[in-house]
Amino acid sequence: MTQYQTISLEIDQDIATLRLDRPDKMNALNTQMRAEITDAVNAAAKTARVLVLTGNGKCFCSGQDLSDSGNAANMDLERVLRDEYVPMLNAIGNCAIPTISAVNGPAAGAGANLALAADVVIAAQSAYFLQAFTRIGLIPDAGGTYWLPRQMGAAKAMGAALFAEPVSAQLASDWGMIWEAVPDEDFEQHWHARAAHLAAGPTVAYAQLKQAIRASWSNDYDQQLDLEAKLQGVCGTTRDFKEGVVAFLEKRKAAYEGR
Repeated sequence: MTQYQTISLEIDQDIATLRLDRPDKMNALNTQMRAEITDAVNAAAKTARVLVLTGNGKCFCSGQDLSDSGNAANMDLERVLRDEYVPMLNAIGNCAIPTISAVNGPAAGAGANLALAADVVIAAQSAYFLQAFTRIGLIPDAGGTYWLPRQMGAAKAMGAALFAEPVSAQLASDWGMIWEAVPDEDFEQHWHARAAHLAAGPTVAYAQLKQAIRASWSNDYDQQLDLEAKLQGVCGTTRDFKEGVVAFLEKRKAAYEGR
């Protein structure tokens, strides 16, 4: 397995755990970390059945490392976003296996939007999400202007972006920004149980499900019905579908194999 410098990747029982590992920098994103995340996500998709992104230390991710390129004020932000952030975010968004962001602490700026790129976001109750961009004269990036209005509505998204105030994990859950907020003492065990559930599931169906839900944002109703039929046809040819039906009739737990 590749040895990374800014992250760690562990695969155990079909669960790939990718930890951002710059705790002394609050897991801030630099050029090397973005490249390593992209590589690790692509590698995990080939060998695991679920991917978890989390942070090492007290912070999930504090966003862009403003010391990465010397004078941050002279950074070519458009190039960095196009060449470094886009491949990373697309690797997560297009990942064939389910992805979970286990937000163990503060997620700020691009770090907040990195978390939102996963299929499911589970946060410790002490965590918070901060669109910090306007504090330094920027707009939300790393997918923030895409995810926020879709997940929490235009009014909440606009307020979170304009005022740049922290949104607690519980409030994020109440607003529909994330899946759930979990007591800190239960957090690690809880996200691992969630990951284990997905790892034992029908992963071909999960891949089709992800494609269908994301396509729904640009499809009209008839197009979505057509896509559902097409993707359901794929699911219907799998061994897991047959196993699911037999297990249901036999009143037992299905043994899915991801094929």
